[in-house]
Amino acid sequence: MREADPNARAGVRPAGLKQVSIDAVAQALHPLDAPPHGPGWNHAALVELIGAAPRMPAAVLMAIRDGAEPRVVFTLRRDDLPHHAGQVSFPGGRIESGDADAVAAALRESREEIGLDPADVQPLGYLDCLETISGYCVTPVVARLASDAALAPQPEEVASVFEVPLAFLLDPAHLHQRAIITRGLRRRVYEYPASQPLIWGATAMMLVNLMRRMGVMQ
Repeated sequence: MREADPNARAGVRPAGLKQVSIDAVAQALHPLDAPPHGPGWNHAALVELIGAAPRMPAAVLMAIRDGAEPRVVFTLRRDDLPHHAGQVSFPGGRIESGDADAVAAALRESREEIGLDPADVQPLGYLDCLETISGYCVTPVVARLASDAALAPQPEEVASVFEVPLAFLLDPAHLHQRAIITRGLRRRVYEYPASQPLIWGATAMMLVNLMRRMGVMQ
């Protein structure tokens, strides 16, 4: 299986955008010793869609590859999966009973999905919890990824691993909203229309949360 190319452009053109440092991201996060707790910051909107039943805890890893141009790691799920087929996501999944915390869960899932060696990761902190249409309350773990870390998708679930410049993702000019119908209700979702594959939905909302915490957008 071919390793992810850290220089892959993933269909975006970051030239001319203001550079953003990983240290600046770290300053906007919940610290590792003070993890956030549910409900998610979008709880009110999800209650209207799926009710107020308890959400299952989950964690994802927003890994930012270190370097002159920091890049964020994403996975593209296979087209034939029963849930979220063909969608872009961060590596992660349900927090299991054997996981010490959200960091442990995110690192375990990242090893399983993209072959990430935990030794190549420095956890930095957390974004706010986010609830999903599938009934999860997700804790996003943000981490610094070693510049030379090798990644390889687990072929049973992940079609590919790709990376997008952090500066592109944190530029509100690249972010748009569109209306969709979910369970008979009209709602608006965030997306990065210039990204290929398309980054949208819950994954884009986590980046919106980062931008808000950094003061990049309201």
